[in-house]
Amino acid sequence: MLNSTWKKLTLAAMLMFVLVVAAACGSDDGGDSDSEGDSEENGEETSGDDSSNVGDGQEIELVYVEWDTEVASTNVVGKVLEDLGYEVELTPLDNAIMWETVASGEADGMVAAWLPGTHGDLYEDHKDSLVDLGANLEGAKIGLVVPEYMEASSIADLTDEADQTITGIEAGAGVVAAAESALEDYDNLSDWSVEPSSSGAMATALGEAIDNEENIIVTGWSPHWKFAEYDLKYLEDPEGSFGGEENIATMVREGLEEDMPNAYKVLDNFAWETADIESVMSAIQGGTDPEEAAANWVEENEDKVSSWTEGVE
Repeated sequence: MLNSTWKKLTLAAMLMFVLVVAAACGSDDGGDSDSEGDSEENGEETSGDDSSNVGDGQEIELVYVEWDTEVASTNVVGKVLEDLGYEVELTPLDNAIMWETVASGEADGMVAAWLPGTHGDLYEDHKDSLVDLGANLEGAKIGLVVPEYMEASSIADLTDEADQTITGIEAGAGVVAAAESALEDYDNLSDWSVEPSSSGAMATALGEAIDNEENIIVTGWSPHWKFAEYDLKYLEDPEGSFGGEENIATMVREGLEEDMPNAYKVLDNFAWETADIESVMSAIQGGTDPEEAAANWVEENEDKVSSWTEGVE
């Protein structure tokens, strides 16, 4: 009798143990299912259209010439592509080399083509090996720029100001070439010279001359932060040495659309206004790092950036 009772108790204990284990397993299975459901409802699962994964770590290289406009625009576009998941490299180059690297396919693109005048010769040399995505900024201009306090209002008015020297930027830049052409186009400039330097050196020389109220003539372009910083004017150009209105265009290498269609769409859509680029340039001139200035602008202009990423899949 005792032995029979003991067997019954043992069997009951074993049955209870089995039921407990089964319940625990069922609870775990249900918990995983609920967790997955919660994740889907909260949008925590990564979907195919997650913008941070669009580029999927693909490397893209944008090249630019170190003019204030191009530092600003290239960093802004680079930030937008970086936010889409691309590994972005921004490379400053000499003007001619910038065009060559995109045309040869060594770099993927640039947003720094000044047309039709400033980079006109370079465009003609390489246009058959490039994809022209059109203007990203309209209404640009180049010419000779002087402080407002100078009496001259036209290139034809110049006599012996500033030791008959025009302060230029990098040798080979379109605006420097146009200034050199002006020496031939204007009889009053026959004894003048163009002194190449750099964009930064030109801006420094301009600021120092204005501080001392001295005469200075520089190769200038707009948009540029110097027009907000100083009271300046373009000298009239009756001979047309510097051409008319300029546009800044985007050029990419052949095959980019097939290799990186979403990056291509962003570069194709990229377009902004003078006030946009000047706000970035002013921030950089005020001491903000170009990457930080670009990131701030992108964050503050979501609507415009959204128009650039339209159609990105």
